[in-house]
Amino acid sequence: MSALTAHRERPTKEKIGVFVCHCGRNIATTVDTKRVVEEILKHPAVVHAEDYDYVCSSPGQELIEKAIKEKRLTGFIVAACSPSLHETTFREVAERTGLNPYKCEIANIREQDSWVHEDKEKATEKAIKLTKSAVEKVIRNEELEPIKVGLYKKALVIGGGIAGIRAALDIADAGFPVVLVEKGSTIGGHMAKLAETFPTLDCASCILTPLMSAVAHHSNIRLLTLSEIMDVEGYLGNFHVRIKKNPRYVDPEKCNLCNDCVDICPVTVSSEFDEGLSLRKAIYIPFPQAVPSSYLIDLDACLGMNPITCGKCAEPDICGPEAVNFDDQTEIIEEDIGVIVVATGYELYNPENIGEYGADKYLDVITSLQFERLLSPSGPAVGIPKRPSDEKIPKRIAFIHCVGSRDERHQPYCSHICCTYSAKHALLFKELVPDADIYSFYIDIRAVGKNYEDFIRRVQEEAGVHYIRGKVSRIYEQDGKVKIFGVDTLLNKRIEIEVDMAVLALSMVPAHGIEDLASKMRIQIDGSGFLQELHPKLHPVESATSGIFLAGAAQSPKDIQDTVAQASAAASKALGILTQEKISHIPTVATVDTDLCSGCRLCISVCPYGAIKLIDEKAEVKEVLCEGCGACVSTCPSDAISLRNHTDEQVSSMLKALVGEI
Repeated sequence: MSALTAHRERPTKEKIGVFVCHCGRNIATTVDTKRVVEEILKHPAVVHAEDYDYVCSSPGQELIEKAIKEKRLTGFIVAACSPSLHETTFREVAERTGLNPYKCEIANIREQDSWVHEDKEKATEKAIKLTKSAVEKVIRNEELEPIKVGLYKKALVIGGGIAGIRAALDIADAGFPVVLVEKGSTIGGHMAKLAETFPTLDCASCILTPLMSAVAHHSNIRLLTLSEIMDVEGYLGNFHVRIKKNPRYVDPEKCNLCNDCVDICPVTVSSEFDEGLSLRKAIYIPFPQAVPSSYLIDLDACLGMNPITCGKCAEPDICGPEAVNFDDQTEIIEEDIGVIVVATGYELYNPENIGEYGADKYLDVITSLQFERLLSPSGPAVGIPKRPSDEKIPKRIAFIHCVGSRDERHQPYCSHICCTYSAKHALLFKELVPDADIYSFYIDIRAVGKNYEDFIRRVQEEAGVHYIRGKVSRIYEQDGKVKIFGVDTLLNKRIEIEVDMAVLALSMVPAHGIEDLASKMRIQIDGSGFLQELHPKLHPVESATSGIFLAGAAQSPKDIQDTVAQASAAASKALGILTQEKISHIPTVATVDTDLCSGCRLCISVCPYGAIKLIDEKAEVKEVLCEGCGACVSTCPSDAISLRNHTDEQVSSMLKALVGEI
């Protein structure tokens, strides 16, 4: 470590300190930190500079505090990593010493310098210029105070799968009201369809249904099924949400689950809950433990209500409680919300997109979720999987991993759970059919989770599954058998096997409509279509819009354990806001010089946060909505809008430092 202090007259009242971080070897290997210290002291505003191994550490923070007090610094620069990592840390250091936190700036000499260069001389020169640029900014920074606003102490949870259920219960148990919105007719999500869960092989229903019941009976939870988000306005702590609640045509408060309406209904269609492997009526309950515990009418399947074509289910001798209501209408519900948790879950990749596997042609080529329903004791096969073509118990079965995953033609990412649930399927099937031959085609085994490797080993040893490392090229049916062509990459030879049934482990993909929902909420999606977290390590459950949190497979493919953990993490973050009396918003927002504003409205059209309105033909910024992105500043033709602590003068002086004019 080296520390230097300048002892000469300064032409400015500002006294700036500079602290250059080695970041272990991340910066110091490529940047001569001591030279940066020496050169930055030549700046007329810098009165103290030193370098240190890890400035973000407790000793590093103490160095800054000591320098602020002894040198009476009016501001300081930390030349280190991205401000997204530790800007908050160093601004808290400023606050502890009584210095305004907005008199602290970060010069990014790691991601923008040391990590992208190999020439130490040039990297050091760049580090000096980046640090000087930050000095030029901080000496012109205003001393700002956070914007304080009140908040609504209510949460909105979007999605009623295991992630949404867990998040809603955590928040409600802490004493805050929750509105839980689910687009389907029942909560439970995909987990409700599972037979058992890996690696412990617990009964999925035994875990899930008590939680579903807890939601139904919780005094702090308002459950809205068959509902969808229409629009979201506002900001952290003060969201206004409009929800469209579609008609159920059966009153859950009156329905006594007698099933008489189902018996009389003349219409039969495929069951979505059983993945098309069984039939249901036009009036139905998705599964016995559904919440709300009530039947509903599928308007698309019903013979007609306007005018009423059948109406048998509503006859008094059929529905004694008069629960069927053909006059049920769509309802628009408005709620004022403080925080939002998005837990919209996932869907499976459409197997029709992989025509060479024949899932859309052959009855005995099924999806993993269909096989899950066949394994379930409450499923269409009553727990004994049978071939859909002839209802016979298969004796030879093949599981195909990575169908649509890890494939540039389809989805390039790993779906995280396929290897493990395919192993679970193999083990459960072997227990039911001990003399079965089981084949598992895989690219490589990815079993990332507590006890997952042990589970895979158990399947290999106990179930005697033939694991074949290789990609399947084609699946087709011939003479009542499913033929599978592929390559064994370990033996380096082509293989062909004949089985009774093939099960496709399909890729997990984002829920339908997630792009539209993300647009309404002003949150980002990643390249694969999942919701984008603010930072994968520091802010894994926050979105870029303050007050909106992410949970479960809406953010990325994950198993139940990770989903539940992330849901509780999102709930914890939400509670951190709901327990406050007032919330803080960044003060580095846009401001309007009304004397220069021409009322052209261009700033309104480019603002992604809806923070600008026209009042008396002049633009006005709603500060608590503004995120300081600067889009309005660059668009304004009159130079009427500026950004606090990012003024034209600051930007100009920073550029001069970068090009060596300062």
